[in-house]
Amino acid sequence: MGEFDKKVVLISGGLGDIGKAIAQAFLDKGAIVAISDRFSPEVAAERQPLLNDESVGLYYAQVDVSQGEQVANWIAAVREQFGAISIGIANAANVTLKNYKELSDSEWRSEMNVNLDGAFYMANGCAKHFIEDAVAGNIIFLGSWAGHAVHANLPAYSVSKAAVRMLCQSMALEYAAHGIRVNEIAPGYVNAGLSKVVWAKNPDLQEEAASVVPLGKILEADEIAQQVLWMCAEQSKHLTGASIILDGGLSLVRP
Repeated sequence: MGEFDKKVVLISGGLGDIGKAIAQAFLDKGAIVAISDRFSPEVAAERQPLLNDESVGLYYAQVDVSQGEQVANWIAAVREQFGAISIGIANAANVTLKNYKELSDSEWRSEMNVNLDGAFYMANGCAKHFIEDAVAGNIIFLGSWAGHAVHANLPAYSVSKAAVRMLCQSMALEYAAHGIRVNEIAPGYVNAGLSKVVWAKNPDLQEEAASVVPLGKILEADEIAQQVLWMCAEQSKHLTGASIILDGGLSLVRP
């Protein structure tokens, strides 16, 4: 019996590479994992075959995290079905690769709605249930080193992730009195999502990216997942309001 056994874990953006890796890490520890994403249940089952195995303990709901009511209803439904929630991971995000001159108002708004508003709805909704159930729960924000260093073609994403960092810190301060810990993990270059697709087609670009990382390596999604486990573990009971920049030193050379 490990410390995560039968604990209820919620993950938004659960069908992406990082979301899937985090879900698998908690499943391996015996947790009950509920994931959400924007896709239909049919598409979700194709993207995540484990959803077809009822013995696994993985459950899916189609949720638009930019809509606070949908997020609240999802959290309440999971709590009603499985009991008190212990961990909430705000992972859902959008990214638009354009500079300010090219970025449209709707693209800006979309990223803020998902990356910032969605993170708030997810985290605050979980925290309120933690208090109601007297659970010393954990909230993890999936940030980015782009929230620390300026990126020429990621304006909305960078700004939204920088805002998530302050959201993390302010929530950590308020909810500490209830024993709730709130932290952020901010990865650098990760072999996941759009980057994974591009690098698979052109490995030279991945080597080029790795060459500017001081430690010389690209992160894998499961490495982020293991870090999330550590942040939620009892051994990290004094960690709150922290932003762990897991970037191999990128932010040291691009401050």
